[in-house]
Amino acid sequence: MSTTSWLLVLQMTVAIEPTARPKVTAQEVARGRSLFEAQCAYCHGADGDGGRGANLARPALRRAPTDEALFRVVNRGVPGTSMPGNAMSARETWQVVAFVRSLGRVKREPLPGNVGRGAQVYDAAGCAACHTVRGRGGPDGPDLTDVGARSSPAYIRRSIVDPQADVPVGFKQIRAVTREGRRMTGVVVNEDTFSIQFRDAAGTLHSYFKEELAEVATDRRTTMPGFRERLEPTALDDLVAYLVSLEGTR
Repeated sequence: MSTTSWLLVLQMTVAIEPTARPKVTAQEVARGRSLFEAQCAYCHGADGDGGRGANLARPALRRAPTDEALFRVVNRGVPGTSMPGNAMSARETWQVVAFVRSLGRVKREPLPGNVGRGAQVYDAAGCAACHTVRGRGGPDGPDLTDVGARSSPAYIRRSIVDPQADVPVGFKQIRAVTREGRRMTGVVVNEDTFSIQFRDAAGTLHSYFKEELAEVATDRRTTMPGFRERLEPTALDDLVAYLVSLEGTR
């Protein structure tokens, strides 16, 4: 890699501290929207109400209680998650902050569906066999404790009726065979160059050095069935309403 290329990489990864904030004007918010649509909307949705990334269309953001904290999240990303940092200038970062804060002031239409009935649908449909809510449930699917804070109602609905359409980032199934011929399947918990840890359907955690396995294959797929034909429209509305209500610990 040339010296120029290394300098570009360093410039892109150096975190910047919040500078004096420019005055928030309609023009600054509009520019922030353009930047957001280009760099953030793929994960957070065009309206910022969540998808692969967190729901930002909220008056308060748990990871960013202040504008300075939000500046740092936008600039640096969130370690340990799929949220990356970026190479925007301080002015551009403040513009994105201004736009994101404007999302929390947009009035949202109330959802159809009943939260209480949705909890009953969740239980009757067997969702807890694979998903966890507040520490209770199965290990095969993503934890739903704070799904309402992470995802938009539309994204949640799509995940229910067509789970294969957008499997969560970082969620991987594994098929492994030991050198003794034992075949196992499960969900990857952690993986690095030399080892892999996964949890099987019974909730048992397995850890192997990859050299101990005769075969190992991972892919982003889900065993969750689609519920388009399994739930009546009203029941689906209720289930979505219940999941949207799950916002984790405040």
